[in-house]
Amino acid sequence: MKTFLSVLAQHQAVLEQLANNSNEIEAAGALLLDTIKQGGKILLCGNGGSAADCQHIAAEFVVRYEKKRKALAAIALTTDTSIITASANDLDFDSVFSRQVEALGNPNDCLIAISTSGRSGNVIAAVKSAKIRGMTVIAMTGSEDSELSQLATMTIKVPSIVTARIQEAHIVIGHWWCAVVEEAFSQEALGAGDNT
Repeated sequence: MKTFLSVLAQHQAVLEQLANNSNEIEAAGALLLDTIKQGGKILLCGNGGSAADCQHIAAEFVVRYEKKRKALAAIALTTDTSIITASANDLDFDSVFSRQVEALGNPNDCLIAISTSGRSGNVIAAVKSAKIRGMTVIAMTGSEDSELSQLATMTIKVPSIVTARIQEAHIVIGHWWCAVVEEAFSQEALGAGDNT
C-alpha cells in the first residue's frame, strides 16, 4: 500500500513536469479565449472522472471561476441522461457524444476531448464529428501517443501513465484555462463599468 506522502510526491513530480507542456497549454488557452471572443462555445466530453472534469470546467466557464464577468458559453456533453441513454440504446455507446456534437457544434466552436488513455471510442467519435463540422479540438490525455492525440487540433499530454495523476493534472490545466479566459472578460466588465 502506498503511503500518502508517496502519492503526494508522485503528484508533485507530474505537476512539475507540466512545465515542459507550458507552450501547448498556453496555446490552448489562447484558442479557447478566441473561441469565446468570436461568438463560439466550448463543448466538453469524457468518461468517468473525465466526465466529472468536463462538468467542473463547464461550470467554471458558465458561472464563474474567481471574478465577476458575463456568462461564457460552455456545455458538458456528459450531463443529459436522456440523450446519452437514448443514443447508447438506439445507436451505440460510441455515439453518445458525437450525436450531440452533430446537433450542437458549429465551425467557430471548440471541443475539449478528455481521455486519460486517448483510446476512448466515444471521445474519438466526438472528435471525428467535430472535425467534420469544422470545429477545433483540444485533446487532454496521458503521456502515450494515441488516436485521440493524432486527431486533435492540439493535444496536451500529461507526463504520466497513472490515471489518477493524469486526472489531477487535467483539472489544474482546466482551472488555468478558466482563469485566462475569465481574466479577459472580467477586464472587459471592469472597462464597461468605468464607462457608466
